[in-house]
Amino acid sequence: MPENFFPRINQAKKFLLREDPVMKIPHLLLLTLFLLSAPSLRAEEANLREKTYTNLEVFANVLTLLQEHYVDTIDPQEVITGAINGMLTSLDPHSAYMTPEDFKELQEETHGSFSGIGIEITVKDGFLTVVSPIEDTPAYRAGIMAGDQIIAIDEEMTKNMTLLEAVKKLRGKKGSSVTVTIHRTGWQEAKDFAIVRDEIPLHSVKSMELQPRLFYVRIANFQANTARDLVDALHSQQKKGPINGLLLDLRNNPGGLLDQAVQVADLFLESGIIVSTKGRNKEQDLVFEAKGNDEQFRFPIIILVNGGSASASEIVAGALQDHGRAIILGTETFGKGSVQTIVPMPDGAGLRLTTAKYYTPSGDSIQATGIKPDINVAFIPPLPAATEKNGAQPLRERDLPKHFENETLKDSKKTDNESGFAKGELTEAEARLQNDNQLRTALYILNGLQLTVQSKEKKQPSPRQGDKKP
Repeated sequence: MPENFFPRINQAKKFLLREDPVMKIPHLLLLTLFLLSAPSLRAEEANLREKTYTNLEVFANVLTLLQEHYVDTIDPQEVITGAINGMLTSLDPHSAYMTPEDFKELQEETHGSFSGIGIEITVKDGFLTVVSPIEDTPAYRAGIMAGDQIIAIDEEMTKNMTLLEAVKKLRGKKGSSVTVTIHRTGWQEAKDFAIVRDEIPLHSVKSMELQPRLFYVRIANFQANTARDLVDALHSQQKKGPINGLLLDLRNNPGGLLDQAVQVADLFLESGIIVSTKGRNKEQDLVFEAKGNDEQFRFPIIILVNGGSASASEIVAGALQDHGRAIILGTETFGKGSVQTIVPMPDGAGLRLTTAKYYTPSGDSIQATGIKPDINVAFIPPLPAATEKNGAQPLRERDLPKHFENETLKDSKKTDNESGFAKGELTEAEARLQNDNQLRTALYILNGLQLTVQSKEKKQPSPRQGDKKP
């Protein structure tokens, strides 16, 4: 150990143990860190520890100078929290320190609901970026899209703003308003979106029958009961009749709980690896495998993904793709291939720390690359009905006085749209198909897969009486 090591420790003790009730907690924290050394450390380890102690001493000195000489009186706890956030932000965009209030909100978010505008955000290329809007929320209805950059919140620039700070500003009481300044690829100027906050119910699973025996399930995120809710939806549909094909929609699904993603993938696999994680410590090296459950969910599957599909949704898509269990259709996913562990702190705070990276069954990491779809289909927004500048409908032949009637329609139901659906008779499934080209393409392919399966079943000869099995 260096000759001046113990004098430095004693000097630090003297500084940290000085009477200052406001700094009592930070002092004890720093003292604990100082006393972690051991005389038996190897030379290299001792040198590294010495550098750490020196840096902590610098930190303590800066903190003292701020308390004694800064132009305004500072809140030591606020400064300490800012320093911790800065330390974590320098590592990656997903690690963060959560105050007791933030940690409580996170727990509510994964189990219930919260009030806000309904978006998942991250930091990408230095900009606060929308991972995806949550379906049927104020942000979704306002037209916020995955990949949008948030330049300002209520005219406050977001540069150097942490994720948790941004989340706090976006959330608020139901009925209150927040203005979000958005820049989108292709736009020459940023645009302001005035959005009224609302309760964001986290209904993870929604479903409907698109066509007879063809089932659609939308998973908005992966929370505590997602796998159970999915099983309930599938069982409920199977009571009405067999499911011959499933469209699993993971678009704009920002992820969520790892164990729920594993359970969802396990429903459709008989065996094999679902996902593996590798971290710095051996206890983070985990392999999750399918249990080969007895559920009768062996029908063809098409999974819809896009740039807003991240993390847990990429785990499900990657697992079913690698095992040849599903066709992935849409566009390249977000590419978040890291695992965060939530560590509760003694004072009720929490630490969200990146502890591992995850890998698909084939051993590939999707970090910053995403899941590549088997069939690449970009989403094409439906064209709005043609209107004049003043909002009036354009003049057509049928609007002219004494126009000729179309005799072929006299005995048939007149339609009011190009899809052939009678006005006022669009079901929810028909409306979705009419406005979603990716969903229409997936349904077309799923119909083909259903016909192929049925054709194979018909061609299999039934064993005749007296035939011997090999």
